[in-house]
Amino acid sequence: MTAYGSFPGARPRRLRTTPAMRRMVAETRLHPADLILPAFVREGIHEPVPISAMPGVVQHTRDTLRKAAVEALEAGVAGIMLFGVPEDAKKDGAGTAGTDPDGILQVAIRDVKAEVGDELVIMSDLCLDEYTDHGHCGVLDADGRVDNDATLERYAEMAQVQADAGVHVVGPSGMMDGQVGVIRDALDQTGHEDVSILAYTVKYSSAFFGPFREAVGSSLKGDRKTYQQDPANLRESLRELALDLEEGADMVMVKPAGPYLDVLAKVAESVDVPVAAYQISGEYAMVEAAAEKGWIDRDKAIAETLLGIKRAGADMILTYWATEVAQGLGAGR
Repeated sequence: MTAYGSFPGARPRRLRTTPAMRRMVAETRLHPADLILPAFVREGIHEPVPISAMPGVVQHTRDTLRKAAVEALEAGVAGIMLFGVPEDAKKDGAGTAGTDPDGILQVAIRDVKAEVGDELVIMSDLCLDEYTDHGHCGVLDADGRVDNDATLERYAEMAQVQADAGVHVVGPSGMMDGQVGVIRDALDQTGHEDVSILAYTVKYSSAFFGPFREAVGSSLKGDRKTYQQDPANLRESLRELALDLEEGADMVMVKPAGPYLDVLAKVAESVDVPVAAYQISGEYAMVEAAAEKGWIDRDKAIAETLLGIKRAGADMILTYWATEVAQGLGAGR
């Protein structure tokens, strides 16, 4: 006689039996409005320039950037984060092109704003590294180190010109101490109280930034370990979080995303403001490269990485797959 009582009564597998069942009980869901598209616009080009380390991603012309913004909007993507790539001849020690009202990023903000208005959240990278001839995120002192407080003055100017151009959200990514407070004051004092700050609160000095250097034409020699965070540290990230919130951050970010899901989860548990995570260039490149080799299923890997970031606590995910994934999610409704 079979001892029926010896079999398990609780069988979690019952809730995995069919795609419909799994879909019904899913605890975490992606939506197009969770996604933000990072986009690069390069000065002085007439055709998009492919980024070799990031297959499928380009440095846009002004015209193709407008089209990319419209495509993202139509797919249901929440926002677009703009990075400007100036001509090399315009780079200097102070990153002057970054505060020129007619600099490439400010022009691009106005272009996108004219195209999509307020229907798509327009965000801008607020940092000097794209515009300096040394490639660092700030101005240098006499000893060649990044001068924190002198850089803050430049960030205040950047915030004003980006806001004047019509941006909805500025993203200070340089990891200078006090940057959120200085930028908030600069915006408020120039009549831009409604411009939000997405603070790059947790930004590690990561090997995964490699392909991004090509994307923005970086002139960097060396590293940014003296101002970006040490990958070994979590308490330090929570201290940065407390400071950014005290200084007036409207939203906070963890960057990179995938290697730091524990940090993302801790940040999400600790705050009552929206939390973003940036799936950066190296994360993108790894999946694309492995898929090209036939080692992984590309679409499933993309979905799994994004779901993991969302499950860890991200309200918003910056990803180079934003439009593609949003289109797929829309098609699946």
